[in-house]
Amino acid sequence: MEFTRTHLRGYHPELGAHYAHLTGYVAVVAREQRKATVSATSLTASIVRPESLSARRFAEAPLGALQNWVNGQSVPSVSAERVAVHNPATGTEITSVPVGAKGDVDAAVAAAKAALPGWRALTPGARAAALLELANAIEANADELATLEALNAGKPVGLASEDVAATVDTFRFMAGAVRAQRSLAAGEYLEGRTSFVTTEPLGVVGAITPWNYPILMAAWKLGPILAAGNTCVLKPAELTPITTVRLAELSKGILPDGVLNIVNGAGAIVGAALTKHPDVDMVSVTGSVRSGREVAKAAAESVKRVHLELGGKAAVMIFADANLTAAAETIRFAGFGNTGQDCGAACRVMVHESVHDEFVRELVEQVSTLVVGDPAAGDEVEMGPVVSQRHHQTILGFIDRAVAGGATVAVGGAAGDGDGWFVLPTVLTNVSADDECTSEEIFGPVVTVEKFSDEATAVESANATAYGLSASIWTESARRGIALSHQLNFGTVWVNDHLMFATEMPWGGVKMSGYGRDLSAYALDDYSRTKHVMVNHTQPAA
Repeated sequence: MEFTRTHLRGYHPELGAHYAHLTGYVAVVAREQRKATVSATSLTASIVRPESLSARRFAEAPLGALQNWVNGQSVPSVSAERVAVHNPATGTEITSVPVGAKGDVDAAVAAAKAALPGWRALTPGARAAALLELANAIEANADELATLEALNAGKPVGLASEDVAATVDTFRFMAGAVRAQRSLAAGEYLEGRTSFVTTEPLGVVGAITPWNYPILMAAWKLGPILAAGNTCVLKPAELTPITTVRLAELSKGILPDGVLNIVNGAGAIVGAALTKHPDVDMVSVTGSVRSGREVAKAAAESVKRVHLELGGKAAVMIFADANLTAAAETIRFAGFGNTGQDCGAACRVMVHESVHDEFVRELVEQVSTLVVGDPAAGDEVEMGPVVSQRHHQTILGFIDRAVAGGATVAVGGAAGDGDGWFVLPTVLTNVSADDECTSEEIFGPVVTVEKFSDEATAVESANATAYGLSASIWTESARRGIALSHQLNFGTVWVNDHLMFATEMPWGGVKMSGYGRDLSAYALDDYSRTKHVMVNHTQPAA
């Protein structure tokens, strides 16, 4: 995919001059192939970067200050305090967002509450038509959105483009699913009384999204929330708010004013105000376990419904009969594709002792060919930076402590050189199940490899984690694949695959990974309530 100036038209209406400044630097990047020269055991610390300003796929010129989106328009925050938003590939400030205040949440919730009667009264077909039109608008602006996502989140543009395509698919699926809901048939379950069940929206839903998949997680929330007839106030992560604000702008003239509202700011302020607001009927969070606990605790005071998709520590169980090359190739993507910043990432690899050394060689060979760099350098970049300086230091701290505890760095294990928040893709061996690096969520480009000796021990060790989001089994035995999928205590289990999603299938965890389901028709259930109506027709006419 090549980018020209025409792909970057029409960003934030408040910031037109700044976006014009940005587009002036955009140029088509030469498609020459470059591969990093690496040894089998260590990566060079060199990061692929644009050779010059004119060679940048997109520029990092300041974008101007982002605002909130309330009742169908861009509005300033009641707070004058703002927080910088950076390009993680360079560390440069590209925009800023309000810190946010309770008054911002109050205004947004009031708008959502006012819009609720009209939106919920629409037929499923009418709501579906609006979501389909929004999906078309996103698709028409896909290049622009992918560029912004790459700039703000540090994603390779190809991966950002996939996220935008999945966003479109999510809205289209929910538009269809809401028109095909099924429930218990009406009938006489008690003699002389006819019962039927209706499905109703919950009301105003507060949504809090994470920084690792900004536009896609917004769609995972908004698709079922809006399809079910609710209105929404959404708080994007303050680190990566740009595409969420742009999504709201694209909804202008498609969704009625007030149906979708965006309030930027810190979780401790905006998220807390949403959770405690008396007119918010439900709060949906994708984020850390700590954030989920805080929301659930605050929501409990008003017995508010909560949807939590939290952390994960995916166990990847590789048996002696597995296709080791296929497993290593999959982990190359599933462990490092979004710089490991994925709650379902293939981060904890458990290998049968008989093939451990062979698999480590395969994995190191795969990981050593990853091209790490600034997404603005072009299509060759396969892995970008981590999202922030703070997160950069957190990940390096995990690596340092693991090595100090006896882990071996098979590849990577260091920061990249130069500007930006780069961590080289890292594989750690000589680790055990109870080590910090294998039991805690690192959320970065770090994959650990440990040994197991038998099937029962492997299952017990995989289930011993506090998380329960996803896992995968690698075996040529159909019996083992099916049997173990039932024994593993995770919300999603892949067999001979990892980190593949279908919009029709649910995604969500158990244990500390939370509850509730994203994607699929099950998500519509999460954002709806059922009502039983019984009509007694045994009474004589008056």
